Amino acid sequence: MINIKPFKALRPQPKYVERVSSLPYDVYSQKEARDLVLRNPMSFLKIVRPETTFPKNTDMYSDKVYEKARSLIDENIKKGIFTVDDSECYYIYRQIMNGRTQTGLVACFAVDDYLNNVIKKHEYTRPEKENDRTRHVDICSAQTGLVFLAFQDGVDAKRILEQATHREPIYDFVSHDNVRQIVWKIDDPEKVEKITETFGKIENMYIADGHHRCASAARVCQQRRQLKPDYDGSEEFNYFMAVSFPCDQLLVLPYYRVVKDLNGLRPKEFLQAIENAGFRVKKVTRFFTARERRHGANQPRSKGLIAMRLGNRWYGLRAKPEILKEDAVGCLDVSLLQDNILGPILGIKDPRTDSRIDFVGGIRGMNELEKRCREDMKVAFALYPTSMEELINVTNEGKVMPPKSTWFEPKLQSGLFIHKI
Repeated sequence: MINIKPFKALRPQPKYVERVSSLPYDVYSQKEARDLVLRNPMSFLKIVRPETTFPKNTDMYSDKVYEKARSLIDENIKKGIFTVDDSECYYIYRQIMNGRTQTGLVACFAVDDYLNNVIKKHEYTRPEKENDRTRHVDICSAQTGLVFLAFQDGVDAKRILEQATHREPIYDFVSHDNVRQIVWKIDDPEKVEKITETFGKIENMYIADGHHRCASAARVCQQRRQLKPDYDGSEEFNYFMAVSFPCDQLLVLPYYRVVKDLNGLRPKEFLQAIENAGFRVKKVTRFFTARERRHGANQPRSKGLIAMRLGNRWYGLRAKPEILKEDAVGCLDVSLLQDNILGPILGIKDPRTDSRIDFVGGIRGMNELEKRCREDMKVAFALYPTSMEELINVTNEGKVMPPKSTWFEPKLQSGLFIHKI
């Protein structure tokens, strides 16, 4: 069962929240992050991406960069931009995007539940990103980003979340990505106890997004336990900050792949290799019409169909029945691509560490893939999205997906909450 507790969030004063809040650190390129911080020096991105405050040739992993993040937190406290709640609270976090609503609980979740697989992961982390976030948490002595969790069949939990929204919110604004962000604070002791009891009956949580943030919080916890052998479990470092939403409210988009080269093959040889690997290859003028793109079409229409951008053309790759698999991981379209094209043809054995591959969030659309193929990549792939049901099936079997198998939208805002450890 799930172990949660309320906490005293360090958070922006309501009058500053719209300027402080930002999308998560890992959705921006280096240039995008620098440009945003230049336009808005109050952006929380300045804290989660502190290298944006240094010259471009600065080592982003140097101690002085992480120490800058900590000093920026202290500076915002001194300026009165950030404040700490007087008592331990829960927070209800609602996002509304294009008429869709998801409402979740912001709380501190036990690191031991993550280590013992009560909170289940669906992908491995990339070492350099995990190391980066671990140092950020440790040097700041704070968790600055929410882990995105999901839960199933929590009828009572959903009811208690809805009831908690029948009051005045502490935040209500539209973020820069045009998503309405609403937060309520729950500090009444009886209501806090009821939430703890209700969520404590949930058997498992699933990490939707934030594997690196979760892994880094666990690593810092273990490091601090070694430094304090007499720890009793109540210390803040034994918990990580997260928001948990009901599974049936979540929207999953695809995660695209772009690759720098064709592994020594000419385009015609590459297309032939794909056909030999078990795909029907069809050249298309555009994968979607202009009208479809305007209305948000951004992925193939069915499982087993991969859209590929090669040069200045789109191709549809339809998997033949003989290469389709039925097991929880093998049936995923991300596995279909990895097992039959990325690995054996393009030589990308480990997409977590191979510098030749990059990942593009589905929210950017297929126009972004065309752009990348013009600028710095040779080939791009768009996939049918992985479903929540598929994610849960994989994790319940104790397996993991290929990295970057899901893109959840809307993204959580950073800067609304900080958990000091």
